[in-house]
Amino acid sequence: MNFQLINPPFGASELEPVISAETIALHHGKHLATYVNNLNNLLPGSEFEDLPLEEIVEKASGGIFNNAGQILNHNLYFEQLQAPSHDNRPVGKLAQAIDEQFGSFETFKEKFTTAAATLFGSGWAWLASDSEGKLHILQMPGADNPVTKGLKPLMTMDVWEHAYYVDYRNRRPDHIAAMWQVLNWEVINRRY
Repeated sequence: MNFQLINPPFGASELEPVISAETIALHHGKHLATYVNNLNNLLPGSEFEDLPLEEIVEKASGGIFNNAGQILNHNLYFEQLQAPSHDNRPVGKLAQAIDEQFGSFETFKEKFTTAAATLFGSGWAWLASDSEGKLHILQMPGADNPVTKGLKPLMTMDVWEHAYYVDYRNRRPDHIAAMWQVLNWEVINRRY
């Protein structure tokens, strides 16, 4: 199977000022493109050659896992973004589940923000659900993804420096605070 670089559902400058066109060019056009190229070079002749991406992430290790995981994570990340909105809140069944499980969106947002800000090193903060619909906030280093724990990934924030360093330098908390404006809750709700 030959994996392709996804086309994000937004224009390069559409996420400004939260995420600059320069960051998108580097993050999507360089980092994600490199993971796609690396995985396509690693797969031929391997036991993972004809598997879908999620299954590769569930079963692989080493370089194949790292590149496949980064592709899956980045695809989910870029597909959930939209132009900034200051009144951006969850919708549908997911909004109800967040209120029931966390008490309010504000409480959930605070817990998720803390998870993203306190992840040591590089990785991802995730909102995921289990088979019964229970929500989980996860800190996952490197290329890890909730599918490795039998969970369904719903929403993520990339806290690798390449996601924010051009725009925010070393201010990860400022990046995380701004990211809430560009999440497309319709997409995230459909995943749930």
